[in-house]
Amino acid sequence: MALNKLKFNSLNVTPTAGKAVGFNSSANGLEATLEGGSMRFIKKLTASSSANLSFVNGSSDVVLDNTYKEYLFIINNIHPQNDGGYFYVNFSADTGSNYNVTKTTSTFKARHGEDDSGGALSYVSGTDLAQGTGNQPIALDGVGNANDESTSGYLHLFNPSSTTFIKHFIIASNADIGNANCVTSFVAGYCNTTSAIDAVQFVQQSGNLDAGTITLYGIN
Repeated sequence: MALNKLKFNSLNVTPTAGKAVGFNSSANGLEATLEGGSMRFIKKLTASSSANLSFVNGSSDVVLDNTYKEYLFIINNIHPQNDGGYFYVNFSADTGSNYNVTKTTSTFKARHGEDDSGGALSYVSGTDLAQGTGNQPIALDGVGNANDESTSGYLHLFNPSSTTFIKHFIIASNADIGNANCVTSFVAGYCNTTSAIDAVQFVQQSGNLDAGTITLYGIN
């Protein structure tokens, strides 16, 4: 039996974005047919004296459904109008008509001053929820409103369109708070509902969100 030698330059082994290289259906060549893991940009919202930033499935090109099993919100330099208020998130199961999904969460923070004072790691019982429907703090201290102060971080939401399981989420953030302290906050919990989560809203405790962006990605 004769052996056929493949020519190196006859193979295209460059995958397209979001895909991996694999054999095609007749196994006689390679092509970019296998789905690979990637972040898919969905929507960026920019704060500009905004009462809130809301991502509602099906509105303004927002996708927050069973297209993806994971969603990632990147929070970038959110700057509040008022000093010392909490930066919040809440979830909706009725396409944004109400942001009041029942949640149970656990929260802790690390804190350190610009003057090297107050280094501490602590559980924060005042910002956790036990079957609560109210807003969940993202930064576990009030964020400062000086010109150089803001909060940044991420919210990772898992399988929000499931009608079988509760909806887990993880939040990590870092903020400059009003008394020249760096606060790193960690929040994890779940929306205790089997209804699909189809909207997420970010809001300040008081006043507007003056500047900053939040970007939504789907994880393929």
